[in-house]
This record gives sequence, C-alpha cells and structure tokens, in this order.
Amino acid sequence: MFVRLAKRLGLNSPMARREALTFYILVLPWLFGFLAFLAYPMLRSLYLSFTSYDLLSPPVWTGFRNLERVFSDPDFWKSLRVTTIYAVFSVPTGTVLAMAVAMVLSQRLRGINFWRTIFFVPSVLSSIAVAILWLNIFRPEGGLINTALAAIGIKGPGWVLSEQWALPALIVMSWWTIGGQIVIYLAGLKGIPQVMYEAVEIDGGGSWARFRYVTLPMLSPTIFFNVVLAIIGALQVFDAGWVMTRGGPNKATYFYMINLYERAFQFIQMGYASALAWLLFLIIMLITLLVIRSSAVWVYYESEVR
Repeated sequence: MFVRLAKRLGLNSPMARREALTFYILVLPWLFGFLAFLAYPMLRSLYLSFTSYDLLSPPVWTGFRNLERVFSDPDFWKSLRVTTIYAVFSVPTGTVLAMAVAMVLSQRLRGINFWRTIFFVPSVLSSIAVAILWLNIFRPEGGLINTALAAIGIKGPGWVLSEQWALPALIVMSWWTIGGQIVIYLAGLKGIPQVMYEAVEIDGGGSWARFRYVTLPMLSPTIFFNVVLAIIGALQVFDAGWVMTRGGPNKATYFYMINLYERAFQFIQMGYASALAWLLFLIIMLITLLVIRSSAVWVYYESEVR
C-alpha cells in the first residue's frame, strides 16, 4: 500500500520512498498526539457547546440555548469586564516596562549577564508559587509593600483583600513575568544595525532621536509579536486570580477563566462551559485579527519597499 501511495506521489526511486517512509514514521507520534489530545478535544468541546451535559448523563442537544444563556448571564458580563480591564492596563504597561528594561540590559555593563538572568528567572517559575509569593507581599499587615509604606509614614491599602485595590494589585503582579518579553526585546535590539545609530549621531541627533527614528521603528515587529502574545495571555489569566482571591472580593477579580472553571468543575455544566470557552476563542481571534490589521499602520519591516 505504501509503495502504491509513494508512486502516486511521484516517489519512484527506492531512496525517495525510504526517505518518505522515514518521514511518516517520525511524524506519526506527533500526528497521533495532535489528533488525540488537541483536535478531538476541540471538536468534542465544540459539539458539547450546543448541548446540556453534566458528565453523569449523555449530552442533550439544545442548539443555541447555551449562547442565549451566556448573553443573559450577569456573571459572563462581569467576568468579561474584569478581564478586559486587566488586559487594557496590564498589556501596555508590561510592554513598556519590558522594553525599557531590555534597553538597559542591552548595554555593555559589568555583571550584565547576572542581571539578565535575574529579570528572566521569574517568568519560568511556577505560576502558583509566584501567586503565593505575591500573596505574602500584598498582605495588609506585615506585607513587604505595606511595611515599606509604613516606614515613610503611609498607611498601605488592603490590596487583594480590598475590592478597590485587588485588581490593580494583580495588574502590578503581572509585571513580574515580563522576563520572556525582555529576552525577545533583547534579541530585537541586537538585530538593529549600529550604522543607523551612527547616522543619527552624524546628523546631530541625541538619545531621543536615536530612540524615535531608529530603535522604535526597527523594534516595531518585535513589539507587535510581544503585544499579540501578551493580549492572548491576559485574556486567559486564571492562576493569579484563583490562588490569591478566588475571584473576590465581591468578584472584583472575577476573571473570565474563573467563571469558566466554576461552571465546568464546580457546577458541572460542561455544555455551558464549552460555550464560554468557544466564545473566548472567538473574542481572542477577533482581537488578534484587529491587531494584525493595524500592524500595517505602525509596524515597519526593513525588507518592505515603502
């Protein structure tokens, strides 16, 4: 059978057929894993999103009833609002901070490799461990931040125990994991030709001119890449809100994924949870497409002819 298939594909020589056979043997484990652990669960969840399913009884087809329920559910709108606010503030601030740190770490300074490691390590730590660490930092009594504020005569807020400060606290915590962005920015900065900076200096430009007319345009593809990944990550945030606040206080940190998790694993509403998951997928896809379309305005590619 393989020989007939190989001939149809134009693989007439024994060596070509041997190479093709080797390729299919090597790719087969990945293909099996993709179909069994990714493609099938996705298609299954798409089907379940149109059903009522509680794990104890067979799924019952309900059509678009789950979708109608989503848009009339106050928890959906609350979680979407909280997640949107989190993304709107955490993505731009994290992007600017990561780029600023990367520009400092790109300098040739003594011990710079040590500092690069220090800034990168938090991004590879367990998210649960990081959440527990920041839970202690944000403690109203005896926490690191409030202790430092008390030393200069300022009474710190309740942070994650306060409805007003819980979400800002998690936004600040998101800056802890910008190490991955920093590494990507460092790679982008290394790819900028030094001759372009020298040309700006010859024309009398200073530090701002170098940043405005060289660094920012040349780094824009890297910024675009990091922004897309940051948006996707922010819209799927879960660990921090679940470990530190359980979505509280008074649902101040009730992220979309927390709502989805509760519906699936606490209320055992698998059909409704699947509908929430696919709606989030569509939201992320739409926002990503909008960012990609906007890249034609602000992303500069050196290879493109303007």
